[in-house]
Amino acid sequence: MNDRNPPTTVPRTIGRILFALLFVAAGIYHFQETIGFAAMLPDFVPLRKWIVWISGVVEWILAILLFVPPIRKKMGIIIAIFLIAIFPANIYSAIMNIPMPGQHYTPPIYLWLRLLVQPLFIWWILWATRPPKEKR
Repeated sequence: MNDRNPPTTVPRTIGRILFALLFVAAGIYHFQETIGFAAMLPDFVPLRKWIVWISGVVEWILAILLFVPPIRKKMGIIIAIFLIAIFPANIYSAIMNIPMPGQHYTPPIYLWLRLLVQPLFIWWILWATRPPKEKR
């Protein structure tokens, strides 16, 4: 196996492209709906707007680094950790019934269902960045 260009498949490449586009869009949305994202953090958290902006930039950086073959698998793990790190904000939003950014009202069921989406994103990025198993 070439460590500089580890093997991948077309479906995994498409998965990385789609995930990267999702992260780029999410990063942009962090700047468009800063107040909504900041509301997802408890009041005791300092510099909430800065955290939102920084996390948006981090999403852009992570999206770009998905396309550096030697670190592809590591990036999948780092993104999974990032998704776990931001998960408490989604839990807080569901418990406190805080609308999704850009909305005045979000039905509570959607806030709770969003919690189920995060593990799917984690699976998606780990799958898309993992080399395929060799056929025997």
